[in-house]
Amino acid sequence: MRSPLHFSPPRLARGLLSPHVLALAGVLSFSATGALAQATLEEIKVQAQHDGQALPAAAAGGQVAKGAGLGLLGQRDALDTPFNITSYTQKLIADQQSATVAAVLENDPSVRFSTNTGHAYENFTIRGLEVNATEVGFNGLYGIAPDAHIPTEMIERVEVLKGPGALLNGMTPGGAVGGVVNVVTKRPTVDDRAQVTTSYASGSQLGVHADVSRRFGPERRLGIRVNGSMASGETDIDDQKRRKRLGALALDYQGDRWSLGLDAYSYRSHIANGSPLMVGFATVGRMVAAPDAGLNHFRGMNAEQQSDGAMLRGSVDLSDDWRAYASLGWAEHAYTGMLNGTRGILQADGHTLNTQNYQQYGFTRSWTGDAGLRGRLRTGAVEHELVLSMNQLRQEGGRALNAKGGIPTASYVSDLYNPTYKTVVANESTAYKQERENVITSYALADTLRLADGKLAVTAGLRLQQVQQKMAGYDKQATTPMLGIVARPWGEQLALYGNYIEGLSAGTTVAAGYANAGQTLAPYKTQQLEAGVKWQTADWLHTFSLFQISKPSAISVTTAGVALPSLVEDGEQRNRGAEWTVSGKLAPAWTLLGGISYTQAKQTRTQGGLKDGKDVYGVPRWTANLAAEWAVPAVTGLALSGRMVHTGAQQVNSGNTLQAPAWTRFDAGVRYASRVSGHAVTWRANLQNVFDRQYWAGAFNDNFMTVGAPRTLLLSATVDF
Repeated sequence: MRSPLHFSPPRLARGLLSPHVLALAGVLSFSATGALAQATLEEIKVQAQHDGQALPAAAAGGQVAKGAGLGLLGQRDALDTPFNITSYTQKLIADQQSATVAAVLENDPSVRFSTNTGHAYENFTIRGLEVNATEVGFNGLYGIAPDAHIPTEMIERVEVLKGPGALLNGMTPGGAVGGVVNVVTKRPTVDDRAQVTTSYASGSQLGVHADVSRRFGPERRLGIRVNGSMASGETDIDDQKRRKRLGALALDYQGDRWSLGLDAYSYRSHIANGSPLMVGFATVGRMVAAPDAGLNHFRGMNAEQQSDGAMLRGSVDLSDDWRAYASLGWAEHAYTGMLNGTRGILQADGHTLNTQNYQQYGFTRSWTGDAGLRGRLRTGAVEHELVLSMNQLRQEGGRALNAKGGIPTASYVSDLYNPTYKTVVANESTAYKQERENVITSYALADTLRLADGKLAVTAGLRLQQVQQKMAGYDKQATTPMLGIVARPWGEQLALYGNYIEGLSAGTTVAAGYANAGQTLAPYKTQQLEAGVKWQTADWLHTFSLFQISKPSAISVTTAGVALPSLVEDGEQRNRGAEWTVSGKLAPAWTLLGGISYTQAKQTRTQGGLKDGKDVYGVPRWTANLAAEWAVPAVTGLALSGRMVHTGAQQVNSGNTLQAPAWTRFDAGVRYASRVSGHAVTWRANLQNVFDRQYWAGAFNDNFMTVGAPRTLLLSATVDF
């Protein structure tokens, strides 16, 4: 059987995208740098007037940006956006030493995680609705980002839009509707720069990262940026080791009225001798104390992942008011080993585990493209911002199975608080099967009308989406509308906003055992209503929002006189809530970031009405995140920081027979910036889970809970050359 980890991308890409080649390129570029003009990492500078993808500037405090990308609508200021959006900056990523996108999202009160910290897959929820790790956008395109978890060394911004976004970005590969997470990669900067960071993470993870940017030519139109990183060593799980390699390349050319760019990366991750634990409670029927998160229940189990991707993007100004743009992307992802499913079923005594693991092999290949026309025109007193767009995502994938058509599994008995060393590892697969060939195509049109001297903006749009699952014989289409309003009746600092927007998910293909087996249901449309207010000053940005999201689902229905039940689209989950987020400067020396979220997630239509009115599992009512940083006035360059992460009580299962208790975690950090031998040097230390709190973090599935991360120490030193 051919291993999926041995796919063959095009020869040129295979050579250029080798993580070792790109990492080495970063180091060599850095070595050849010499003394460069000092560059400030606190903000992204606009490269040229025609650069349609120039990022909004950082807001006060530098931790979030003043705006974010809205897919079809392009870059928008926060107060000009009829949605709740946050764009986390590279400064925040560096200061918190966030290794993956999931670590960045720990700053958002509306985001919680359904897999463990340090797990091979980083799945999460937004507003109580699941978003799979494979559904993160990459410079606006789906299917291109590294699979399962995304390293931050190549990332400039992490953008979060809360709620469905089918019109803005199209349907995600898996149909997630909780929100949109998009990563914006680093690009060549205006000033030449070179930076090296060395790092340590407990237990003994050592790493190095080189970031080099150059511009060439008499007018410095051609830019190149290389990021290369390596890390390896033991993790904070007993005897587990992890090795990572990343290479990322960014090129751009800024013409007089056009621009062209290339973003490419190659990433390898290898986890050896262990995995975080997920615990099943269906058998025991009661909550027990959470175990030490550093315990290793899966010694001898390994997982390997690799992702390669590239994206070509360009734009041309057709006139002063109209621009055409396009992008093309390709990616291949492959995995092998114990990627997920490492779980233990808790027995009646409250500590014995029937531990399970799965031996997995699989791959995904993606090709995607987006093209559009964006411009302005005026009709009387109304100014229009029009966008016409077409995009398509093609994906194929498969996995390895055993002779019986299933994933090889193994089980053994362990103990929740004293894991066995005698693990049993599942056998390797014997057959390989392609399981999907999907095409998602859409056409969208949107118009933003600005009236009353800019005090009122109304955005209306429509996306026609076709979903084809060729191997399942599925071919359906649906139209998803959107209406958004932003009003500023009392000046530029205060904005009232509201929106109606839909999310789209592919319909279920009915399995055997139902009367309508083989039927494919229509695509599911999730509907959101939201209203809020935003207040922005030179130092602050506050956002308060109220929302309701109704998500349909398939349920089993029994018909009189029919032997088998039917699976129909008649179920529904309804999430209602309120959010308040804040970022900025409390005082010249104080920076704050965080907020509070209240979410009431109810099962409103269930099979036979048996669970109507019960809470959705894994969705706490109250969540809060608050981080503060103090620049010590008496010591130039010294800053102290702290963060509180609180998650309220949450249901463990859909029957609401078990409830996991609330938990609160505290983090702390210190940063010191100075100059050594004429070079800027920044030392950072962060301690996560300061009091080593043991807790049940979140729900992985119905009756499954994950274990919170242990106390973790992060150290780094960054030198600018």
